[in-house]
Amino acid sequence: MKSLFSFLAFFLTTFLFAQDINYSISFENAVHHEASINISYKNLKGSSLLVQMSRTSPGRYAIHDFAKNVYNVKALNSKGEALEIKRVNPQAWEILNHDSTVNISYTLFANRADGTYSQVDETHAHLNAPATFMYAPALSENAMEITFESRTDLNWKVATQLPLKIGTTYTAPNLQYFMDSPTELSNYSKRSFKVKNQEIEFVLHHKGSEKDLDTYFEKVKKVVLAEEAVYGELPSFDYGKYTFLACYIGNVSGDGMEHRNSTILTDKEGLAEGGMEGNIGTVSHEFFHAWNVERIRPQSLEPFNFEEANMSGELWFAEGFTSYYTNLILCRAGVVTPEAYVSGLNRTFNYVWNSPAREFFNPIEMSYQAPFVDAASSIDPVNRDNTFISYYSYGSVLGLALDLSLREKGLNLDDYMKLVWTTYGKTETPYTIKNLNDLLNTYADEAFGNAFFKNYIYKSEMPDYASLFKTVGLKMEQDSKRNFTGLSLDKNIVSRSAKIGSPAYVSGLEKGDKITSVNGIKIDETNTVETIIKASEKTALDIEYLRNKETKTAKLELVPDPTYTISISLEDKNRKAEKQRKAWLKQ
Repeated sequence: MKSLFSFLAFFLTTFLFAQDINYSISFENAVHHEASINISYKNLKGSSLLVQMSRTSPGRYAIHDFAKNVYNVKALNSKGEALEIKRVNPQAWEILNHDSTVNISYTLFANRADGTYSQVDETHAHLNAPATFMYAPALSENAMEITFESRTDLNWKVATQLPLKIGTTYTAPNLQYFMDSPTELSNYSKRSFKVKNQEIEFVLHHKGSEKDLDTYFEKVKKVVLAEEAVYGELPSFDYGKYTFLACYIGNVSGDGMEHRNSTILTDKEGLAEGGMEGNIGTVSHEFFHAWNVERIRPQSLEPFNFEEANMSGELWFAEGFTSYYTNLILCRAGVVTPEAYVSGLNRTFNYVWNSPAREFFNPIEMSYQAPFVDAASSIDPVNRDNTFISYYSYGSVLGLALDLSLREKGLNLDDYMKLVWTTYGKTETPYTIKNLNDLLNTYADEAFGNAFFKNYIYKSEMPDYASLFKTVGLKMEQDSKRNFTGLSLDKNIVSRSAKIGSPAYVSGLEKGDKITSVNGIKIDETNTVETIIKASEKTALDIEYLRNKETKTAKLELVPDPTYTISISLEDKNRKAEKQRKAWLKQ
């Protein structure tokens, strides 16, 4: 974010002079998920002040309209007199006829803890700034300070990437940094270690043991160091510290969200409840963002817009290539085995490979869909099963293909990412897709770089994965004897839209249809759709089903299962391929 990249002057001002923007937040009614927020604006010009809630949140691309949880809004002047408030639109309030001072107060209801929203209860105050704080757009370049009135009776402590001023008062150089700074107040535990004079801090709010945290933190350290090895260095964190803000407790929603010098990690599973293995992937993914997306930043996201949806055609790279490295890093760090890593490729690969959506959109256009899918909500049905592939997954399998293709040339994706880092990330110069294409031309050669972007980024063709896998001693196989219906069922009811070209789609079956018989056999608790099909020797099935209370029939023609299984080829003793695989996985 442009205003984040050059804030030294604001940083110095924050500590040398009293601020004209002061926030405070308290949690007396935490039991009912309420926070009380006060904002003091001084030395204002003009006679009115516009304040508003954000509609978006850094790292998310959809509209969220956080103002829906704000009420009891009041405004006073320097004498404590009530000021007139005009509601301009659903997000904004105009404070009229002030005397250069405006003191605003309001109540926030907050009961969802994840990477976007806020939650206040007696376990913690989990605060994402856009979901919590009003702001004045006209003063977005001003420094500010905030005091967290912590619940000492609940042993709450404050954890945030904001620089500490004194006590529980923190500062921000400008609005962009303030909005990008989540905060956790709870009775958390903390671990830290140094990497070349920078502190990596892991804050964990959980109900587990300190021993569990010690074990988990060793994994975190391995991940951090393995990712540092990809780029050759850590970013220069603004205050010499990076903070993981983890909440692994039952009342949160699973998520991860990157920020400039910190990340949010939330999951219902504690470390002793499966989180030790299940949550470390989010650690890997979010910390990789400290380079890729926070500093290696798409020009399309500069500056981040708090009032509108943020659309970017580069998410296949920013999110997708990060997703490729997520599990690869766990393998390189020794957190998972090579076998487990390769097995983990299957789900994502098959999802992308067998999706009909590539007929409609390339990776750039899939990225454009983010405002519709990234924690967005709608009540009208959509056809995403046929028209959308997650840019996380699409970019991940393309990152895999690019890495293996480069390794055939004696190169690798790590060194390309290093070049992207030194050219655009370290200098904090926002990039375009053309910039990535040109840099790949420089790193590999023009023919290779242009072919990759022409075929797989600007078009939606798929690389020759079978050949690429062979270069690292992997194989991909299909089971021709396993039948495929294309049906997704929940208690014999079609639960998802049939994918284009699948037997279910060709037969005319659709989401919501209730199958009542197969080949004349009535569906009951014993004879489910799955058991009847499995027992049948026929490949052409007569289906009877209910749609809108009307009985209909269809002919379902089974086909061989299109699913591939990717695994390490143990019978093929290709030493060159084995050597390549070990170099790729850093074994």
